[in-house]
Amino acid sequence: MRAMWSGAVSFGLVSVPVKLYSATTNHDIRFHQVHAPDGGRIRYKRTCSIDGEEVEYADIVKGYETEDGELITLDEGDLDSLPVATGHEIDVIEFVPSDQIDPLLFDKSYYLEPETKAAKPYALLREALTDTDRMAVVKVALRQRETLALLRVRGKAIVLQTMLWPDEVREPEFDILDVEVELRPQELQMAASLVESLGADFEPSDFHDDYRDAVADLIERKRTTGDSRPAPAPEKPADDGDSMTDLLTALQRSVEAARGTSAKPPEKAADEPAEDKTEERAEEKAEKPKPRRRTTKKDSPKDDEEAVAPRRRTRKPA
Repeated sequence: MRAMWSGAVSFGLVSVPVKLYSATTNHDIRFHQVHAPDGGRIRYKRTCSIDGEEVEYADIVKGYETEDGELITLDEGDLDSLPVATGHEIDVIEFVPSDQIDPLLFDKSYYLEPETKAAKPYALLREALTDTDRMAVVKVALRQRETLALLRVRGKAIVLQTMLWPDEVREPEFDILDVEVELRPQELQMAASLVESLGADFEPSDFHDDYRDAVADLIERKRTTGDSRPAPAPEKPADDGDSMTDLLTALQRSVEAARGTSAKPPEKAADEPAEDKTEERAEEKAEKPKPRRRTTKKDSPKDDEEAVAPRRRTRKPA
């Protein structure tokens, strides 16, 4: 595993240097949307809902719509002005009884690994939490945002359990829960008996994701029976092409255009002398490559005078 954060757990005068690792992973089988005939990946464009035009990333800002229909936009400058938490300390605020923490507040789990020199204070904190049956309420900055979290023990490891803020947990506002229901003693006894008959010690390894296993089996069966094909390689963008290749392509198209328009009237061809010269050069290159000649400028007397002019100036001081 690769550490995603490093810092220190701080409580009282004790500091425990640690590294943070994600404690969970997602094993869901993920699919891509592809074009059935050729297997090409389906891409989605960022388009504006007003004019339907594709939008560049540079033109995208954050937007918040208020309850009364007002739109507030925030650009990069606005976001940069917000307070950013960048500390590398896990500050213990208080130690609370474990049974006072509602599991509904739990969010994500991370393992804390102690640095080599911190093995003893790490073990000391772990055993103290276990013996007192308490969890440590902490604040920590992850991904530039301060979050509420817990330190709890799992085996020999201390787990950093991030939490939802209290106002993020909804209350079950169901009117039917306020209705008085009469439960007879016999019914309560039968329900308790049923619970006891299904009682067991929880073993997580006894449970499997049957749907995921079935999907994996289906994919393997299709692969082994030959119902598969090579994934198509994505085409490179045009601007990634080699400049020489682009030049040869342009020349080849010029040749084809010249051959296709050779039947045009002479007066029309005279209107575009620059294109004709380009096409003639392209035809010469396409038919027979020739070494470069550096004598083309000597065909003009004026060019000869300009070419020797610098030598006359160099002799003048002598």
